[in-house]
Amino acid sequence: MPWENSKKIEWVLRVAVAGEFFGHAMFALGGKADWIKWTSMLTGASFETAASLITLVGILDVFVAVVVLVRPVRAILLWAAFWGFWTALVRPLVGLPVWDFIERFANWGAPLALLLMLGWPKSIKDWLK
Repeated sequence: MPWENSKKIEWVLRVAVAGEFFGHAMFALGGKADWIKWTSMLTGASFETAASLITLVGILDVFVAVVVLVRPVRAILLWAAFWGFWTALVRPLVGLPVWDFIERFANWGAPLALLLMLGWPKSIKDWLK
């Protein structure tokens, strides 16, 4: 990494991504009503099934937060960027203003920046480093 403060920047991004995913996990594990409603709307699942899916998402989000703090894995960071983008995009898909999507650019931008900072993998094996 060519930047003089690269380790500090890496840690800022790691804490930011972990904080985002841990915070979202707590909302999901708490059964955030809007998220359950949106999941049901987008998938056609029953309220109970949507609630179970949101609980699984919360567990996965805790996993992502811990991995990013302990030892960021490129595949996990790619997932985090994708998931951050998708969850931001859900807002306009369920009828909220596009600004709800735009204000969440950091949700996918921070994990993508960390992934790029660590280096884009050159092989399948590198995705697990």
